[in-house]
Amino acid sequence: MYLRTHATKQLYNWIKILRMKSTSKIIIPLVIATLLIFLFLNLNNKKTAPDLTFTTIEGKSLAMESLRGKFIVINFWATYCPGCIEEMPDLVSTYKKYHDAGLEIIAVSVADDPPNQLLAFTQKNKLPFHVVHDSDEKISQAFGNIKLTPTSIIINQDGLIIGKTIGKLDFVNLGNLLNKALTNKGSK
Repeated sequence: MYLRTHATKQLYNWIKILRMKSTSKIIIPLVIATLLIFLFLNLNNKKTAPDLTFTTIEGKSLAMESLRGKFIVINFWATYCPGCIEEMPDLVSTYKKYHDAGLEIIAVSVADDPPNQLLAFTQKNKLPFHVVHDSDEKISQAFGNIKLTPTSIIINQDGLIIGKTIGKLDFVNLGNLLNKALTNKGSK
């Protein structure tokens, strides 16, 4: 009796294993295919930049729609953020190098950055690009509720968000991207 029961249990276990193997032959490829489709759709699903109108610290209005056709870097920063201050000279030199070719930079100071400190920093460092204070956090919310500084959003000439960097920008990669995007502009 023991042998029959033991053999039956072993047979039952082998059947379960065989069922699992045949099921896994179907499930594993399905899971892999689903993941690949998900990745493909997410990598190719570029979001359109929000249609905002910024007010610069000089009081000028700047609509995203008016920047269509330009390559845009929106940099969320603060005057009290060491990484932000460290990357600011590179932002300035990148702007000066590529602005005439179609680059716009909008430096968005976060809500808790003191306005007087922001104005003093901007004037002292002669920032050549648009500077905005996001006092009501509407800009950071529109770009996915940005909380960390520095954070940069990269927007192509078609108004699509093609990149987001949390932390300091890689200016070598940004320069390569700008060279490609702005020199191919005329060949479309």
